[in-house]
Amino acid sequence: MSSYDAWQASNEAYLGAALHWLRLRLSSLIPLERHETSGAEAESDAELVHAATAVANFETVEPTPALLFLSQRLGLSPFERELLLLLAAIELDTRVAGLCARAQDDPHRSYPTFALALTLFDDPAWEVLSPERPLRYWRLLEINQPTGQPLTQSPLRIDERILNYLKGLNYLDDRLAPLILPIEPIKLALPASHQTAVEALGRAMQSPTKTQRQPIVQLVGSDGPSKQHIASAVAEGLGLHLLRLPSGLLPAHASDLETLTRLWQRESMLLPLALYLDATELDRGASEAQLPLNRFLQRADGIIFLDVRDSWPGLDRSTITLDIAKPTPVEQQVAWSALLGDDDAPALLASQFNISLATMEHADQLARTIPTNTNGHLPQHLWDACLASTRPKLDLLAQRLEPKATWETMVLPREETALLRQVADQVGQRSKVYDSWGFRRRMNRGLGISALFAGESGTGKTMAAEVLANELRLNLYRIDLSSVVSKYIGETEKNLRRLFDAAEDGGAILFFDEADALFGKRSEVKDSHDRYANIEINYLLQRIEAYQGLAILATNMKGALDTAFMRRLRFVVTFPFPGQAERKLMWQKAFPPETPTEALDFDRLARLTVTGGNIHNIALNAAFMAAKAMPSVVTMPLVLQAARIEFRKLERPMNEADFRWQDPARVAA
Repeated sequence: MSSYDAWQASNEAYLGAALHWLRLRLSSLIPLERHETSGAEAESDAELVHAATAVANFETVEPTPALLFLSQRLGLSPFERELLLLLAAIELDTRVAGLCARAQDDPHRSYPTFALALTLFDDPAWEVLSPERPLRYWRLLEINQPTGQPLTQSPLRIDERILNYLKGLNYLDDRLAPLILPIEPIKLALPASHQTAVEALGRAMQSPTKTQRQPIVQLVGSDGPSKQHIASAVAEGLGLHLLRLPSGLLPAHASDLETLTRLWQRESMLLPLALYLDATELDRGASEAQLPLNRFLQRADGIIFLDVRDSWPGLDRSTITLDIAKPTPVEQQVAWSALLGDDDAPALLASQFNISLATMEHADQLARTIPTNTNGHLPQHLWDACLASTRPKLDLLAQRLEPKATWETMVLPREETALLRQVADQVGQRSKVYDSWGFRRRMNRGLGISALFAGESGTGKTMAAEVLANELRLNLYRIDLSSVVSKYIGETEKNLRRLFDAAEDGGAILFFDEADALFGKRSEVKDSHDRYANIEINYLLQRIEAYQGLAILATNMKGALDTAFMRRLRFVVTFPFPGQAERKLMWQKAFPPETPTEALDFDRLARLTVTGGNIHNIALNAAFMAAKAMPSVVTMPLVLQAARIEFRKLERPMNEADFRWQDPARVAA
């Protein structure tokens, strides 16, 4: 028999003995229908004493029966415990209803009342029905008081959750269940840096005295899964089960919040539990949004972990604050090795993805669901799975671009192409230089790789970002800085923080378009908006320098950028307006091999002074024209017609002769 089965049998025996004693007590109140002899009365008293002794014997039994444990944990007096037993008995024993009616000398009153309890049990106390006494404070009973009926004569009913608890069914109250979420267990061992945090918290959170409250544990940082892993380990060490409550689900109405607070505290003592309050979506200083959370923290006791992005000062309760970072690259490599074994994959994955252990496990599981390719190369599947696992948050904050361009399709001057290859090489060799060669120990910023792409619209800045994403096999996200910048003070910083926090996991390539919207030359600070604009610029620069992925800023107006900003970038790649030779190459690559073309004069087309982006638009429009023409072939007249449309769209001056075409063969004839 398991320990639980043994306890369940003991608990049932206790309930049986307690119900037997209660029935005898109720019977003793029933008016005598016939004269009872002194001998029978003595026998009845002896039976009652024997039953009371049988119940009392369970007070030393280990593990403790549910009613006795509940009474100890929630501070019930003997009278309150007996009253709760009476309320449970009416649900557990069909004979008790009739006994209640007869004991109250009223056939219609087949339910427990406070008046009955005052008569039935020893040491009765009127104050037990006070809202501040355990029976009502912990929501152990319900009072159904019709209008005009005295409180003492009103029906009393035990709370359903408490009734099931007394029967040995220990589950979370269903009023809390929709709000409380489980925390997924992590199989990988805690890294050393996190184990140190667990041990420190364990020492700091030893059981306080009765006059002390447990401090709130404030876990600070952007890595939610690691904070949950640490909190779970601390709770497990204290013999507690950890559950998570998003702070946004806390009710705003005071009475609803008070009910939730008391129910949670009751459940935390009965199960027992610790609470992980996720407040990462709350803005520090947003007093109205924080009000329910602050009140909950003031009222609730027990072990509470508070998950915040930035530290919250001024909580009205003693607090332990820990900054929690992701596992170090070395620790991540160790964790990957535990999943994959010792080969080259752990080092490669740890060098690119800065992720929690939970995300590693998820990526590993996802990789095993991907059909194997012809080589059965699991590390490639893991790479793709890591990319997929780190996308969801970023997909909500930026536009993901599907990279199509390659080195072969891009046309740039040789020096600029060499610069782009250096960017790709540095991203690929970060782990060797920073970790294996020791540079990380000497640097506290600038670990990321940042580049400025400067050039007119259509000169290939976005295409170059796609080329890098393809080369490095990374996600590419476009962020329009003009849409990130907010007129509301502090909002721009908040938007950028969410963006970088989400991007850190997967080392995505961040492509900031319209960089001049934020990095224009700074003017004299004349008001608070100017001051906050400079704060926003500095914040973005700090995050770019700390970001361990590749951050690309694109601008059409390089001259408008602040020179101080330019000095903090590692690469500046200029995208010049293409010359005639470059335009000829672009035209030669403009049509896919599958596109039917006929006698295209690339030298003639190269004389059109347009960018690569314009060339793409012209080629695409010409292809659509050809698709409907007979025969369906892209010809020079169609391309020139499409070019004329593009020039009109750009409002460029046109020489009509540039768009007329005479077939050289016909002219020669």
